[in-house]
Amino acid sequence: MKRSRSNTRIKKIDKTDCDIIKMLQKDGRLSNTTIAKKLGVSEATVRARLNRLINEEYIQIVAVGNPIKLGFDIVGMIRFEIDLSKVDSIIRELKKLKPIWFIVQTTGNIDIHAEFNIRSLYELKELITKKINKIDGIIRTDTALILDYAKRDYAWGTALA
Repeated sequence: MKRSRSNTRIKKIDKTDCDIIKMLQKDGRLSNTTIAKKLGVSEATVRARLNRLINEEYIQIVAVGNPIKLGFDIVGMIRFEIDLSKVDSIIRELKKLKPIWFIVQTTGNIDIHAEFNIRSLYELKELITKKINKIDGIIRTDTALILDYAKRDYAWGTALA
């Protein structure tokens, strides 16, 4: 049995939850009232379901910015080969680094993939040489910079219900 942070049982999501998610993926600014009208349910139902979806970490509601347009001159990804026996401590240390906004554990030749936004080459050098390379258990890193976004589509729906 899965448990959330508050130790309450996590309820599976249903078609209504999935419909709410799909609508918000297309426009995260939709009001609960608008969603309720489109789905034929009460605003209180939408509010309660939305709170649960957020609390149980099915979704986040955020403004997704374009870091390049927002002044970050260096946007990229770092792929890590690590000592897998230290994966938890490595991820814990990477989470502390503010420029890194995305971290996933992966399969294949790369053990961890992270993405970052920073303002300058100097900050990139500091991030890699003074912070990342000091983390115990990192064997090798490979950094790639993003030159432009060809596609950014967050309305991919759900694989549930």
